[in-house]
Amino acid sequence: MITVSNVGLRYGDRKLFEDVNIKFTPGNCYGLIGANGAGKSTFLKILSGEIESQTGNVQLGPGERMAVLKQNHYEYEEHEVLKVVIMGHTRLFEVMQEKDAIYMKADFTDEDGMKAAELEGEFAELNGWEAESEAAILLKGLGIGEDLHEKKMADISSSEKVKVLLAQALFGKPDVLLLDEPTNHLDIKAIQWLEEFLINFENTVIVVSHDRHFLNKVCTHIADLDYGKIQIYVGNYDFWYESSQLASRMASDANKKKEEKIKELQAFIARFSANASKSKQATSRKKLLDKISLDDIRPSSRKYPFVGFTPEREIGNDLLRVEGISKTVDGVKVLDNISFIMNKDDKIALVGTNEIAKTTLFKILAGELEADSGTFKWGVTTSQAYFPKDNSKYFENSDLNLVDWLRQFSPNDQSESFLRGFLGRMLFSGEEVLKKASVLSGGEKVRCMLSKMMLTGANVLMLDEPTNHLDLESITALNNGLINFKGSMIFASHDHQFIQTIANRIIELTPNGMIDKQMSYDEYLENGDLQKQIAEMYK
Repeated sequence: MITVSNVGLRYGDRKLFEDVNIKFTPGNCYGLIGANGAGKSTFLKILSGEIESQTGNVQLGPGERMAVLKQNHYEYEEHEVLKVVIMGHTRLFEVMQEKDAIYMKADFTDEDGMKAAELEGEFAELNGWEAESEAAILLKGLGIGEDLHEKKMADISSSEKVKVLLAQALFGKPDVLLLDEPTNHLDIKAIQWLEEFLINFENTVIVVSHDRHFLNKVCTHIADLDYGKIQIYVGNYDFWYESSQLASRMASDANKKKEEKIKELQAFIARFSANASKSKQATSRKKLLDKISLDDIRPSSRKYPFVGFTPEREIGNDLLRVEGISKTVDGVKVLDNISFIMNKDDKIALVGTNEIAKTTLFKILAGELEADSGTFKWGVTTSQAYFPKDNSKYFENSDLNLVDWLRQFSPNDQSESFLRGFLGRMLFSGEEVLKKASVLSGGEKVRCMLSKMMLTGANVLMLDEPTNHLDLESITALNNGLINFKGSMIFASHDHQFIQTIANRIIELTPNGMIDKQMSYDEYLENGDLQKQIAEMYK
C-alpha cells in the first residue's frame, strides 16, 4: 500500500498538485490519467522519491518494496541482461554480490564464514534460489530469448533494452509497481503478455499510459489528475470516459427526474459489467461498480477537440490499385512486390514490425517517394489527404501564426473568423492562434495537421501513426472522428483500440511479402492458423 498525504508541488506560479490525499491499495491497478503537461510523470517521480514534494509526504507500508520502470535505456550497458533484471530487487542483488565476494576471498576466515551464513539465510528469505529462473521467465514472456540472457546490455537492440528494463521492474513481486508508459516500443505479443501479468498481479500497480486498450484491460481504478487534484474512480478508462460523459449529459438536463437518471446509471453500469473480462480483477471491479451512486460520477473538465472529416464528393468504386511495388532503403529491401486493390468503404490498417516499410509505402502512395519497381494508380473520383509520421517540414522556420499557417492549405480564401473557428474546434482559442507555428509542441503540431486534412474535404485518408504525441482526449476525439468518416482510409497505428474500432481490413507487411485479410484487428490476432502463417513469413 502507498499513502499520499497533503502532497503539493509548484513550479514558479504554476500549480501542479495541491493537497493530494490518496491511498493506493493492494490488489488494484490504478491508471493515472490527465492532459499532456498535467504532471502525471512528475507525480510518479514524487511517489518513487526521485523528486520531493514541497508539502506533504508519501509513505509505503512497513517493510514494503517499490519498483519503478527505468527510463534511461543506457544505464546498464556493461552489465549482463539477466543480472540487470535481478538488479530490480536492490537488496537481493546486494546480498548476492556480498556473498560472492566473501566466497572468492583467498584467506577465508571464521568471521567470513559467519557473515556468509547470515547472507545465505537472507538470500533464502528473499527467494534468491529462484531469482535466475524468475528473471529468465520474465524475459522469455517479453520476447527476450535465452541466447541474449548472458549478453551485455550494450550488445542488444534498443527495443530489447526496453523489455529488459520492464522485466527488471516486474522482478521479485514488488509491493508497489510504478510504470510510466510501459507499452512504448513493445510488440503486440509483449503487450499481451504484460496485460496478463498485471491482471494477475496481486499487489499495487500505478500506471501512466496513452494506450486505452491497455488501460481497459489492466485497470481496476482510474486516478484522474485535474486542476491540481487527483480523484479516484472505480473502473477502467472506458468506464471513466463514458461515466464522465453521462454525468455531463445529466448535469445539462436539469429537468430530468432523479428516478430517470438512476435508471440510466443502472443500465450504464450493467452494460459495462457485462463486458468485463473473466478474471478475478474484473469480478472485483464489477462488485465495486454495482455500488456506484449518482453522486459518485462527475462531469470531467477535460476539453476534447472536434475531429470530423467531411468528403466533398462521393467516392466511386475504383479507389486505388497497387501492383508489384518494391523499394530498397539504405541497402535493405523494405517493400517486396506489394500488390493490393483498395475498395470503396475499406478502412485498412497497415501493420507489421518494420516501421520503415509502412512509412515508405505511405510516402510512395502520397507521391513523396518513387518505387524501385511497380506501379500504383488512384481512381479518378478520389481525393487524398496525407498525415505523415514526420511532420517537421511543415513547421520548420515558419514565422506564420496559426491562422496564416492554416490559410496556406485552405482550398478557398477563407476569412480569419472562419479559420479561427476551425482552430478553436482543435482547442486553439483566443491569443493561442497568434503564436508562431514553429514553437508548437508535438501534440499541437498533430492537431494542426489534422486541421489541414479536414480542410481538404478529401474522400480518402492516409494516416501514418496519427496518435503519436496526442493526449488521451485528442486520441479519443480522433478515434471517434475516423469511426464516423464516410470515405475510405489506410492507416498505421500502434494503438490497439484505435485499430480495432476503425479497421475492417488488415494488411501486414512482413519480410517475405504481405498478408491481406478482410477482418477486424482482434479477429486477426486471435486466428491461430493465421498467426502460424505470419510466423512463417517472418522467418
